[in-house]
Amino acid sequence: MGFLIIAVMAVGVVLMLTRTLPTAFALVFLAVAIALLSGASLLGKTNSVATTVLQTGAPMLASTMIAILLGSWLGAVLDDTGIASTLVRKIVEFGGERPSVVALGVFGVSLLVGTITGSAPAALLAGVVGIPAMIAVGVPNVVAAGTVLMGISAGLPLELIGWQFLSDALSIPVETVRSFQLRLFPIVLVVGIAYVLVECRRKGARHAWALRTTPASRRARRGDAPWYSLLTPVVPIVLALGFAMPIVPALLLGLAYALLSTYKRGELKERALRTLYKAFEVAAPPIVLFIAIGMLLAAVKLPGAIAALNPIVSSISPSNPVLFVVVFSVLVPLALYRGPLNIYGLGAGVAGVLISGGVYPATAVLGMMASLGQVLGVSDPTSTQTVWSAQYAGARPERVMVSTLPYTWLIAVGGLTMTSLLYLT
Repeated sequence: MGFLIIAVMAVGVVLMLTRTLPTAFALVFLAVAIALLSGASLLGKTNSVATTVLQTGAPMLASTMIAILLGSWLGAVLDDTGIASTLVRKIVEFGGERPSVVALGVFGVSLLVGTITGSAPAALLAGVVGIPAMIAVGVPNVVAAGTVLMGISAGLPLELIGWQFLSDALSIPVETVRSFQLRLFPIVLVVGIAYVLVECRRKGARHAWALRTTPASRRARRGDAPWYSLLTPVVPIVLALGFAMPIVPALLLGLAYALLSTYKRGELKERALRTLYKAFEVAAPPIVLFIAIGMLLAAVKLPGAIAALNPIVSSISPSNPVLFVVVFSVLVPLALYRGPLNIYGLGAGVAGVLISGGVYPATAVLGMMASLGQVLGVSDPTSTQTVWSAQYAGARPERVMVSTLPYTWLIAVGGLTMTSLLYLT
């Protein structure tokens, strides 16, 4: 029965990869199929498809969904108030005609935005001004897109939404997630800076469309946000790290600071409502995805699923700390193209099996999935932020993958090594 469940998982990967079904729909299909194959009944109060998988699984990641909505709202405020674009313009003005300096500045802004919200909204906030500015000073278009993505990726270890998701998905305390992510952050930061400095040496070309959207022309259409409002991206992080504030209040206070620091007479209520409505539009797709992930997690935690999958997973999963690093370093590409190590897809189910079956400690699964998350967040040509950044820069997503994959692979190896040293030795 275990091999049949794995075959169904493989079918799910194909459905997602070929875009026959949207990812969320495919994950719901997998959840129901795994539950039925595990011997769960359709109806019943315990261990059933209706109650355990659909009813209990759907809100399993509710805390993450709330954090996503608040993060999306804060991102909408950063866009509406001009805080994000002002940050980019200031950096570009400082960098002048020096490609590496401008790219490093956009990388830094992308990092800040990445701590607030991920995916396409973060790429848009940092890239809509940053990508044309980089190309205008000679940064190759592929590298311009990659710089924004690497910056967002560098912000992910500090992203409160990511902390909440990993905590909910792996059933471990937020403090444990935070501890590992803070250790991962220096690795991501150093490799990201290396990407910018090395890849910017490649010969770039100025594009006319980029020159038409220079900071000066943008500033003529919209005034800069007040300097003190530019601190908005760090407010939730400071509250969460420095004052041990829970994630939701930290995001709410970040929102309040953004709205009040850009206050204009008679605009507060209108801006708050306008950005909230926009946030619902932005947050809806990931919330639907997390509903589906919750169902999948509930399915793989059923007693029948654990009994069927545990012998297979245990036999192929390396227990030796060195082999753990070697094997999963080789398997890094499985995080791409909606693969089985993508924590925002089928990887959530794999993580659930590894933990519920006692194959690895939950902390080791956390380290593995957080490390591999760096690969899919930057280099996966099917992810929304990669597609948007590449297309906006005038490049193919596959070229961005080729450009960034050696660096994100290196981050993953570093994270896996740290995981092994911390939790498996």
